[in-house]
Amino acid sequence: LRSFGLGKLSLEPCILQGLTSIKTELLQLYKESGVIGVDLAPLIRNAVSNVICSLILGQRFDYKDCEFGNMLSLMDRGLEISVNSAAVLINIFPLLYYLPFGVFKELRQVEGEITAFLKRFITKHRETLDPDNPRDLVDMYLIEMLAQQAAGEKDSSFTEDYLFYIIGDLFIAGTDTTANSVLWVLLYMALYPDTQDRVQAEIDAVVGTQRDLSLTDKGSLPFTEATIMEVQRLTVAVPLAIPHMASETTEFRGYTIPKGTVIVPNLWSVHRDPTLWDDPDTFNPERFLDDEGNLLRKECFIPFGIGRRVCMGEQLAKMELFLTVSSLLQAFRFRLPEGTPLPSLNGRFGLTLAPCPYTVCVSPRR
Repeated sequence: LRSFGLGKLSLEPCILQGLTSIKTELLQLYKESGVIGVDLAPLIRNAVSNVICSLILGQRFDYKDCEFGNMLSLMDRGLEISVNSAAVLINIFPLLYYLPFGVFKELRQVEGEITAFLKRFITKHRETLDPDNPRDLVDMYLIEMLAQQAAGEKDSSFTEDYLFYIIGDLFIAGTDTTANSVLWVLLYMALYPDTQDRVQAEIDAVVGTQRDLSLTDKGSLPFTEATIMEVQRLTVAVPLAIPHMASETTEFRGYTIPKGTVIVPNLWSVHRDPTLWDDPDTFNPERFLDDEGNLLRKECFIPFGIGRRVCMGEQLAKMELFLTVSSLLQAFRFRLPEGTPLPSLNGRFGLTLAPCPYTVCVSPRR
């Protein structure tokens, strides 16, 4: 992944390419219809997903691509039903997966369609593979797999099944969490226009209006960064993190955790703990700033997890989140449609926490 720029500044043009598409589409909507309520989700999800797709599949998709849009919708639904009280029972009674009704049937359908979509790319890559010129992660994996097969390694872990699981994980993890985080930030900006104005004033003062933002501007925009962090704290993308397993029997605060125990870290609780945060349920970006307005790093702020198994895409997600949010706020003003109920901030709980569907009025700032 590092060979293709994961977590490096070389990925910035790829991120900005998606942002250009979002801006162009929003400007076109404004010219055609004026200030109307817009559902940002399809545009944001497409732009974010195209970054990880460029890394692993070597391809970008137009946001009007029906098949790709369907894949993103299926992914959302799959993550939502995967923590359904009935679906969770599959972990205890695996045969439930094959029941021909309810969430069990729907889960199989979702998995089947996403599987077919991704496996087509593996097949296409295998048929067009040039070992001397790898295009993406799939190519590099196939090259290593074929090399081990040629060397007669019978127990190699490099198989097409593993490749499918890897790109499936990366496709889902590299799309859903970051896209939801962007959508949460923009929703909070619409709900808190004074904060939005302050972020935009900071961007105008540091970057101006004549050039695009860059990752090199990040250190000079502490309030913008603090605002993004505060939204992440309140709406942690994966509230119960990813299940881990105890690799050995451990004593922790008087409790014995046997080897093999599944561990579910409650990041939501950490980020709302009143012993760690003053007035934890209140939106307050300044909690991440010191008295001089400089950014504060807090050990109890862990939206990407912590330790050796921290999210491998943390740096990429931070890059996308900063560039997408700050660039859109530099170019547009986001307001809630008049006369409509305030959107819920409870979100839609699944494996990830997605905002409830909402629309915002988007207008160019200049």
